Amino acid sequence: MSFNIALTGLSAVNEQLDTISNNIANVGTTGFKSSRTEFGSIYADSQAMGVEVLGQTQSISKGGSLVTTGRDLDLAISGGGFFVTKASTGNLNYTRAGVFGTDKSNFIVNAAGQRLQGYPIDASGNLLTGTMSDLQLQNANLPAKATDSLAFVMNLDANETVPTVAPFDPANADTFNSTYTTKVFDSQGKEHTLTQYFVKTGANTWNAHYYADGAAVGAPQALTFNTSGQLTAPAAPVTVTFSPAGVDPVAVAVDYNRSTQTGSNFVVTTNRASGYASGEQIGIAVEKDGKVYANYSNGERMLQGQVALANFANVGGLQNESGTNWSETSESGAPIIGVAGVGVFGELRTGALENSNVDLTQQLVGLMESQRNYQANTKVLSTDKELTQVLFGAI
Repeated sequence: MSFNIALTGLSAVNEQLDTISNNIANVGTTGFKSSRTEFGSIYADSQAMGVEVLGQTQSISKGGSLVTTGRDLDLAISGGGFFVTKASTGNLNYTRAGVFGTDKSNFIVNAAGQRLQGYPIDASGNLLTGTMSDLQLQNANLPAKATDSLAFVMNLDANETVPTVAPFDPANADTFNSTYTTKVFDSQGKEHTLTQYFVKTGANTWNAHYYADGAAVGAPQALTFNTSGQLTAPAAPVTVTFSPAGVDPVAVAVDYNRSTQTGSNFVVTTNRASGYASGEQIGIAVEKDGKVYANYSNGERMLQGQVALANFANVGGLQNESGTNWSETSESGAPIIGVAGVGVFGELRTGALENSNVDLTQQLVGLMESQRNYQANTKVLSTDKELTQVLFGAI
């Protein structure tokens, strides 16, 4: 009986040694979660029969330390959640290993070729949050976009007086009170200047004169303020149109909303024009909320999609596919899909990876304990053999 009991002990310790060895081997594996062998006693009625391995448990919810790498597509989750990847078979896996790159089709993939899942964008660049699919980056350069709007918020100095010199002449500073120039772009991405000259015409009334590339365009626009200095007219944006040679006409809607007239110096607080020159893609940036942007040489950035994260009611019920990949089971429950930084999901760290959560010191201590247990069971077998020999020798 003791012989069989010792054999169960050796078998169980062997499995424990395998688990510990695997943990130690993966101490440097990104996103790896350590495992532990669970033992249970074997009984026949009240008779002890030895030990058995009940299974292995992984410390999935225990995070590893985050280390900075500097790579644009190295991602780490600071908090709860898993990255969602799709294999070529269509099966979804869940992982904390955020080592991603791009394949020949510009899909974001891990080292195994599984595609990272997230929310794509439509043709207009709007995020489609209701549909999770493969994340793909746009590799093309960014074409030029003509300026079509200008958000212009200013304060005109109420202390100014009506110019005594008339008529208005942009070459004569005595005929206007203030001026401001904005850079705009045509349909080919070429730069132009849109200059506004502000002339006080009376109490709480001004005229805005528009010049494109030094030439007058359109009629002057009257600006009216109430006694509190708030803009009352125009109530809608003012469209300024000019026609550079060889390109489409440029029509800029100038929005003066929130502009004021107070007893302080002329100042422009917002001068935000749409449009830009063409640009080449120079890099990728992933924000802490998982939004993926392409950066261009013209200073623009375009949304490419948003990384989706998954979580589970019972992460311990996930099926271990490898030390770093898991799949859904009935015990884990269906995945809860969301985005980083919201609810149960942690924030994303770009240019960083999550290290293995293996505690090497703890594993080495466990290794020594397992070796002692192995030796003890071996000693039982040796002693059992000696007793058997003595017993048969006495007969």
